[in-house]
This record gives sequence, C-alpha cells and structure tokens, in this order.
Amino acid sequence: VLQNLSQTPVLRELLKEAKMPGTTIKIESPELCMLCCFSFKQEPQLIKLDQPGPLTLAMHQFVTEMQETKKGVVTPKELFAQVCKKAIRFKGYQQQDSHELLRYLLDGMRAEE
Repeated sequence: VLQNLSQTPVLRELLKEAKMPGTTIKIESPELCMLCCFSFKQEPQLIKLDQPGPLTLAMHQFVTEMQETKKGVVTPKELFAQVCKKAIRFKGYQQQDSHELLRYLLDGMRAEE
C-alpha cells in the first residue's frame, strides 16, 4: 500500500504543497476517462491548505524518502507511529489487512485538513 501511494503523482504533489500552509492548490481532473473511452472536462478544484498535521507530515517524509534514489531500505517508523495514534488497532504489530491501513491512513490525513 505504501509503495503504491508513494508512486501516486497527485498525492506526491499534494504532500509537497501541504508543507507550505496557506497555499492554494489547483486539482485538475484527468481529461480522459480510462474506463469510459470518452473525453470529459471538469473545472479544477481550488483548495486552501492549513498547517499539516503529524500524520500528513509523516506521510510526506516517507514519500520523500521513497523518492530518494540513493536511499537503501526505507522504514516507515514515524508514519506507522502516527497511524497507531489514529487507529489503536495497529499497535502491537498484529496482522492487519492492507485495505484497513489504506483506509485509516487516508481518513487520518483527511481529518487533519
């Protein structure tokens, strides 16, 4: 899940912008619908960012480390610690489903908006 998120260009750009509170970002929808085989155009959304929370900052740090080509193994310790604060079920290193991690991670970052 984390490797996939780190390779999501829109998320990487949003996390980069989130480091600068008070910034207004523009999110444009893709012009081509991959599922429908027809083009559509939507108006871009403008979003003003507040100060990022600890989970968002930890996600930004993790994505940045994943993008560094010289870095060997990346350990998401801080990100995991922040997820555990939002979702206590992840404490103790029990087996969890990846979709649960994805849900708690994205919901936690959205709650910090």
